[in-house]
Order: sequence, then structure tokens, then C-alpha cells
Amino acid sequence: MSPQVQAVALRAILQLPQPLRRLIAGAPIRLDGNELALDAQLLLRLQRMIGHDGLSAPTPEIARAAMVQSNKLMTFNRLGGVSVGERRIPTPSGELAARLYRPAEVAGPGPLLIFYHGGGFVVGDIETHDDACRFLARQAGIRVLSVDYRLAPEHRFPAAFDDALAAFRFAADNAEALGTTPESIAVGGDSAGGNLAAVVSYATRSEEIRPAFQLLVYPAVDATRRRRSRELFGRGFLLTDADIDWFMANYVPEVGERGDHRLSVLLAEDLTGLPPAYVVTAGFDPLRDEGEAYVQRLKESGVPVIDRRFEDLIHGFMNLRQAGGRFQEAMVEIASTLRAGLALRAGRLQDQP
Repeated sequence: MSPQVQAVALRAILQLPQPLRRLIAGAPIRLDGNELALDAQLLLRLQRMIGHDGLSAPTPEIARAAMVQSNKLMTFNRLGGVSVGERRIPTPSGELAARLYRPAEVAGPGPLLIFYHGGGFVVGDIETHDDACRFLARQAGIRVLSVDYRLAPEHRFPAAFDDALAAFRFAADNAEALGTTPESIAVGGDSAGGNLAAVVSYATRSEEIRPAFQLLVYPAVDATRRRRSRELFGRGFLLTDADIDWFMANYVPEVGERGDHRLSVLLAEDLTGLPPAYVVTAGFDPLRDEGEAYVQRLKESGVPVIDRRFEDLIHGFMNLRQAGGRFQEAMVEIASTLRAGLALRAGRLQDQP
């Protein structure tokens, strides 16, 4: 079946009445006190039917191509109302591609979210996360700068961290040209991108210019320990246990380096002074427990935190928004909370003498 036919068939199935979608998806899946959303279960079932199970592959090139193809299947329309411009970010290791999103109604200076895409530091790019960035920009009413950082194994740890930090500093130095101010720049991302947002926040916590806010969507924050959620959800829920091992083997092959705070920020001794955070986890995600352990560490360190577990969703749901249903609902909530968090942060900064 050609990709075009697959896309048409997928869209038709997603629009079927609920009883038919349940029939295709199978009996409800209940685990650890939660029931998987029908929308998520249906997509997982369809994935397996076309031979997709997990995110890793025999080679990084094959895995990257598979993610691109999967993204095309899930992107039915380009979201309008957002202007998009290509940018280049200079770094000590060369230029990075970037993409700046601006909602049509936003003209003057305002908040900027630097977005780092997910993909285990091995797959993904600014195109695979184009819909998520368009949606965040439009729904939250902010500019978004998506960064195409270097990927492993061609560029291993700490290359992605170095690029993420360089992108933040570039944005701070060029804030006016990007339509913002240095004090109004937030960082965010999903999965590996959530990790990069967290470690950039940690690396700059004592600097004069640091992120105003951090959006961490099902972030990877500890590469040294297997928690209970990885045992529960490590197979059959998109991101697998084998995928996580494969990603780490490509990005940080030296096991002894995996406790470095530039990767495992959960293990950092002192998390005080970090910017306010909005941490999102998914109930059927192998990374759930480490994300929620990070929430607890932040709270214990006096960092303002908004934490939200979408109990019925899976890892990677940001890229499934156009499937509608629970995925769309979750993204609306994330964008609305981000907007409120940035507005609250801006108000507090204005109140300071």
C-alpha cells in the first residue's frame, strides 16, 4: 500500500463512529489503574497492522526515514494563521538550521519559546515537529524558534546539549531581531527535546540571562536507572524499552557518562534557582516515572512547577495532534497552560524592582 493510500485510509478510519473504532482497536487496555484512550489504542493497532512497532531500526538512517514517513501519515493539513521563516544559528561547531513561527495576530515584541524536538537524540528534525510548533505558536499566541540540533551517532553526547545551549544564547543575544527580549525567552521540547530544555535551564541557572520558563513534555531526565513505568509500558506503547536502549547506545555509548548532569539532570545535586516549569507526562509512557521524579525534585528545591499527567495517553502524543480526539484536547491544554504560565511569569518580572 502506497503512503498516499495509507494516509487516506488512516484518516477515514479515524473518522469512523466510536463503536467501529472500538471494534478495530480491540477491548479496552487497562494498566496501572488507567485506561488507554481509544484514540491512542486505535493508532497503536493501526501502526502494528502496517508493520510499525517502536522507533528504533537497524540503522539511524532507516529510523529517521520511518519517523518522517510516520509524520507525513499523521499530518493531514498545514495549520494556517502562522508565518514561518527559516533562520541560521551560528555555533562553534557550525551553523544550525532553525525555523521561526509567528502567529498572524502577534506584531509587537512578546515571549519566545525555543523548541527542541524529540527523537531520542537520533531521529526527528524541525520538519517532523512542524505541526506541534505551529500549534503552540498559534494557540499560545507566542513566537516559537525550532532548533535543528545535531543528531547521534554522527554527533554524540554532548553535541545536542552544546547546540541547545548555543541556540539559547544566540536567541538572548539577538532577542530584538527575533521579536522578543532576553528576559522573555522560554525553552521547551518533548522527550529528548524536553531533556535539552531542562539541561539548558540547569546550565544557565546562575547566569544573568536564563530561561524565563521551561516546558518539559514527557522529558527524559535520567539515563542511569530503570523505573517502574519502563517495566510496565516498555512494549506496545510506541516508545519501547528496546528503543530507549538503542537511543542511548547511539547518543552516549559510554555507560559511565550517562550520569552527567548535561544528560541526567535529575541527578544534579542542587536544582535551586531554576526557572518555573510546566512538566507534562503520559500515563502509558516508559518515561513517566522519571519525569514525575523530576517534578518532585523541583518542588523540593523551591522551583515553581505545574505538573500534569495525561493518564490515558502515550509517549509521542504531541506529534499525533491531527488525529484529533484526546490528542487535540491534550495539545490545547498544553498550549493554554504555556500561555498562562508565560503571562504569569511576565507579570512577576514586571513587578520586581
